[in-house]
Parts: sequence; C-alpha cells; structure tokens
Amino acid sequence: MIVELRAEDRQAISETLSLHGHLFDEGHLDRLGEVFTPDVVYDMSALGVGTFEGIEAVRSAALHLGADNPIAHHLTNIVITGEEEGRATARSKGLVILADGTLASVTHLDSLRRHDDAWRISRRVISPQRAPLGGASPADAGNR
Repeated sequence: MIVELRAEDRQAISETLSLHGHLFDEGHLDRLGEVFTPDVVYDMSALGVGTFEGIEAVRSAALHLGADNPIAHHLTNIVITGEEEGRATARSKGLVILADGTLASVTHLDSLRRHDDAWRISRRVISPQRAPLGGASPADAGNR
C-alpha cells in the first residue's frame, strides 16, 4: 500500500541517498552505517560485480575494487514512494566518473527503512544504462 511521506521524510531520504556518494568518493568506508542498514543487500550483479550482504561485505568489496572504483558518484532524478509506515522506495539516476575519465550512467532502485530513528538503504540494485530509451526499438517505444 502506498502511503504519503512527510516532507521531512523525503528530505531525510534524499540526504541519505546523497551522502552515499560523498562517503564512497572520500573513502569514509567506516561511516557506511550512516547510509545502510546492517543487513543491507547491495546488488551490482547487472554490472558483473556481484551482490553483497551486510555493511562489512559492501566495505570489503569497495576495498577489493580499489582503483577500479569510480572516482566520483553523482545522483540525480530522485523519485521517492512511501511503501508503508517506516519503509520507502527510491528510484534515481547516477552518473559515475571512472578513473580513466569515462562517464557511465546507472539507475538505482533503493529500498529504505527506518533504522535507529533514521532512513537507511536496506537494498540497492544498480543497473547500467547502456542504450537509449531503455533499449526499446522504434516499434516498442509507444508501448512502454
């Protein structure tokens, strides 16, 4: 059931989503509990990287990627939907700048829930954007 979120909740969710990029870009991996629930599922399987469960697994994966991590994460086009009391879904677009200077576009699908009286990401699914119009052919474009 979709519920209406208060403006304060929308702002807090947006700030949580935005903080993610700052923490990763600045290497503050010891602060991931500020954006994730302890049992977070971070799914980058569509990027060929895998799925990680728990903050420590996410931190370890970032450290393992090392220089292959993006050097900058930028978040835009956030759409937030209240799912039920204390839960929400957010869709957003992400632009990442890679170490070789290339730019990539992704879509984030985030499930959020209240944890320790704050909004935290409990599941993030990252999907690459590799084709215009989501890959729709001209015949499909009118049916989406």
